[in-house]
Amino acid sequence: MDIQAQPDYCGDVFHQGGTIEYIRAHGHEYDFIHASPPCVALPKGGKVRDVPVPKVVAAALRDHFKEFEPIAVTLPWRTPDGPLVTKQLIFSGIEGNHVRVSVFNDHRWKPALAAAGTIPEAEADARHAWAREHGVHALRHFYAFVLLHAGDSIRALSSQLGHSDPGFTLQTYTHLMPSNKGHTRSAIDGAFRPTQDDQ
Repeated sequence: MDIQAQPDYCGDVFHQGGTIEYIRAHGHEYDFIHASPPCVALPKGGKVRDVPVPKVVAAALRDHFKEFEPIAVTLPWRTPDGPLVTKQLIFSGIEGNHVRVSVFNDHRWKPALAAAGTIPEAEADARHAWAREHGVHALRHFYAFVLLHAGDSIRALSSQLGHSDPGFTLQTYTHLMPSNKGHTRSAIDGAFRPTQDDQ
């Protein structure tokens, strides 16, 4: 992830919690074209958007910066033959370059899921079975789940996820929305509770 990271800027935002401008995600649009070289592209939806940074995330990023400084990476912009651009990346690979989603899934994310008993262990000398729901993309859905159960509206969630249509967000995440019959009864009871003038 590149947020035009400068040490002072990151320190101000990540120490206090607040908002960052989510400018671009590395290679987002091209990670699934295996024959193509990596690119720098806008995140899902091709949009720039603001993302609130909770204090717990701010603290984790602050700790990350103590150990790993942002690195400069030069890659094509948007398409493999696009103009070269140099961006500061917050997260980098072992060799000090960009992180490939497939490598992160295979060597970090899926082994962690297997260790937690969420998915089966990979067979010897074999990759974990491919399943979109077992990739790091699942964190996006977890984020949606947490916000919906905390009471965020579909419109707010749609903005956070970069969806152009809240109706699409509703259709995608309806199954994650909490159902609370007790809350429903209390809401209607409250709306029709007699006032003092009625008593």
